[in-house]
Amino acid sequence: QVQLVESGGGLVQPGESLRLSCAASGFTFSRYYMSWVRQAPGKGPEWVSIINTDGSGTRYADSVKGRFTISRDNAKNTLYLQMNALKPEDTALYHCARVVVFTGWGTALSSNKYDYWGQGTQVTVSS
Repeated sequence: QVQLVESGGGLVQPGESLRLSCAASGFTFSRYYMSWVRQAPGKGPEWVSIINTDGSGTRYADSVKGRFTISRDNAKNTLYLQMNALKPEDTALYHCARVVVFTGWGTALSSNKYDYWGQGTQVTVSS
């Protein structure tokens, strides 16, 4: 069965960095676009980033552009999110998600269709 397991979250101070990982299993990872999505308490999901099958194409939400980098290692079936210059507003539960329908690079990240999410890893940014 499809499994997505996130790790790497934690408590950091503003300005620090974290690297999240998502270990995928149960499907051919290299055939799917993948995304990171986050959800803060009391708020709806915010789609953070998306990456294509070979890692040559990426897109980011305006709120993280220039600070976050999505990448993947298809040999290891792993998705990554490098987060730099973290802010308190980045505090959320971060999930990786498998893209089942990609609507195009010019459309909103939320318009893509996703079929599996991981349980998430908590990121807390606080001084």
